[in-house]
Amino acid sequence: MEVNYIAVIVASISSFLIGGIWYSPLMFHTVWMEENGYSEDQLKKSNMKRIFGFSFLFTIIIAFNLAAFLGKDSGFVWGVSAGALAGIGWVATAYGITYLFERKSFKLWLINAGYHVITFMVMGGVIGIWQ
Repeated sequence: MEVNYIAVIVASISSFLIGGIWYSPLMFHTVWMEENGYSEDQLKKSNMKRIFGFSFLFTIIIAFNLAAFLGKDSGFVWGVSAGALAGIGWVATAYGITYLFERKSFKLWLINAGYHVITFMVMGGVIGIWQ
């Protein structure tokens, strides 16, 4: 199994950057907070170093697994396509099952699952180009 570790790191960073925009006040921050029942004070009291640190670690694991799944010489189109398939077929549907049982809203599912579908596609494209 050949994995381009630079592609994995760049893909991970791309996911983080997309998340920064996706969950910012420019996009879904307010609705995401409302749907979760969070206040600004609750978010400020969170251990953000721990949250961001583990999130980045998990993103590296996702990107590494996506790179292993894509294989050598995958290309941009297959990378984006595989990212979409994984994002929709595995992540979004798994979130859907969990959200149904947790009685979370369809709106929250769209925000969170949508983020992952987009990031899987971007990570797949990045890895596909560099793999």
